[in-house]
Amino acid sequence: MVRNRWNDRIVDITIYALLIMLSFTALYPFWNTLVMSLNEGKDTSMGGLTFWPREFTFDNYEVIFSDERFFRAMGISVARTVSGTFLSILVTALMAFALAKKDLKGKKYYMIFGIITMYFQGGLIPTYLWLRELGLFNNFWVLIIPGILSIWNMIVFRTFFQGLPEELEESAKLDGCNYYGLFFRIVLPVSGPVFATLSLFTAVGLWNEWFNAGIFVNDSGLLPVQNYLMNMINSSSTAEMLSQMGGVSVVTQTVTPKSLQMTAVMVVTLPIIMVYPFLQKYFVKGVMIGSLKE
Repeated sequence: MVRNRWNDRIVDITIYALLIMLSFTALYPFWNTLVMSLNEGKDTSMGGLTFWPREFTFDNYEVIFSDERFFRAMGISVARTVSGTFLSILVTALMAFALAKKDLKGKKYYMIFGIITMYFQGGLIPTYLWLRELGLFNNFWVLIIPGILSIWNMIVFRTFFQGLPEELEESAKLDGCNYYGLFFRIVLPVSGPVFATLSLFTAVGLWNEWFNAGIFVNDSGLLPVQNYLMNMINSSSTAEMLSQMGGVSVVTQTVTPKSLQMTAVMVVTLPIIMVYPFLQKYFVKGVMIGSLKE
């Protein structure tokens, strides 16, 4: 009996040690980026930074926060993420709700057409021509409309809706609900976990996406914060970087392109990370519910 206890303890210690190592591997790059953003740029260029800043300073953040383009780009990203997530989840959930109905004619073909688009796309040139004809160039909606429908999320929604009790729909119809009333009054309130989970995944994708803006937006006032960060990363000198940022007028003797890049990464990453704790309880439940039944 004692021997079994020791064996169990050895197994537990091994598991916890591995988990600690994996956690450290995942968290250290983020921590190192934070340390570099709080250290003087000239000192950072000497290398050797590990866990704590050698020359603590807020100069890097002062430079970033003094740039009007940063706040404009942050506003574009926030507006895009909020509105894009709402519209994408609404459109995707409504489509999934319709395809979850057994009596929908041709739903098999709709699913086939949708799934084909997950593996085969028209390509960049047809997409470019299509969006140009729609007049979406240098338009805020070009950041939202091309990705407003997610077939993968639709499949997860559809699987979840198919698992709901049929009695809910029957009782709602007896009370005079049409399909829109059934969706917004009955289905939506009981689908919190899957809505929260897919909303978060959609929001993260929209927040991190930079390619469409880089291709279809030439107006610097419409560029999201990820493209702002890309412009900083592509700058080869402090002078070029500051000119990209609009020529900030704060003290810049202690900053370098590397320190400013690390600071921008921190500032751009923190907002979306702060959302996770509020939706964490929905992760496992929401994803598992949507993946158990097909």
